[in-house]
Amino acid sequence: MYYFIVNPNSRSGKGALIWKGLEGILNERNIEYKTFFTEYRGHAVLLSESITSDAAPENPVTLIAVGGDGTIQEVLSGVRDLSYITFGYIPTGSGNDFCRGMKLPAEPGEALDLILSGCRPHPMDVPVLTCGTGSSHFAISCGIGFDAGVCHEVSVTPMKKVLNRIGLGKLVYLFVALKQLLFLKPSPMTLVMDDDNVQQFSKVYFTAVMNQKYEGGGFKFCPNASPSDGYLDVIVVDSLSKPKVLCCLPTAFFGKHTIFHGIHIFRCKKIDIYSDLALPVHKDGESAGILKEFSVSIGAAQVRMIS
Repeated sequence: MYYFIVNPNSRSGKGALIWKGLEGILNERNIEYKTFFTEYRGHAVLLSESITSDAAPENPVTLIAVGGDGTIQEVLSGVRDLSYITFGYIPTGSGNDFCRGMKLPAEPGEALDLILSGCRPHPMDVPVLTCGTGSSHFAISCGIGFDAGVCHEVSVTPMKKVLNRIGLGKLVYLFVALKQLLFLKPSPMTLVMDDDNVQQFSKVYFTAVMNQKYEGGGFKFCPNASPSDGYLDVIVVDSLSKPKVLCCLPTAFFGKHTIFHGIHIFRCKKIDIYSDLALPVHKDGESAGILKEFSVSIGAAQVRMIS
């Protein structure tokens, strides 16, 4: 049995149409499945929690997210114990950083074929973001500062829907990034990694904690990140002038930005981040609020990922 959690509003409303085509394939092949549609932000968390509440060694669950990168984050956050879950993903969003990092098909029909192929799943780390008394999973990255500000604005700007309709959705990230960079005020930050490695920075544009190589629509911020090695990769952009940040960003599409002075890369299993200023924070491109501090750690269990 396959359980599909579908975001019909992904890709500016085309998610429902894409799912209709996929459902035809499932019915044609006589596949046993159940479908659950999200109706509002955060709904996938509740659906996932309900579907997997009885998951156990004798009752494993195959759970498929159909949507954008944010849908993955919500679906995984609803699972109490990842040990008994086989997870699959069909992309119907516009960013698709998860597909890049996991080398998954970007075309929904090909992604469904992979899921139905019976290939052996691979283990994937699922980090945990904790702020205050709340926590949630993510699959790609979380971050504070510039990258999160871009994610926040992209998620609400009408420009995204307009550009998506004409196949130029990725340009919205460029426009918003330029605007955010112009008005951003860098902040002093302190990072505490694995409880004893303390790093202090005076003028941080952003700090991103990565489970995958890519975020933000294709920026290869942590070129050596692996989603199955049990480690987090961390990038800090500090003490660069805004013109230099602007010059540096295009090179990040190819992972060449690490040669710039002011780009710092770390690896750890746990990190606590403290910012002097309250700044936007994101998790897989979705808002996690405006915060001054939060923690990230590798989850206790890996999920079996169809990849």
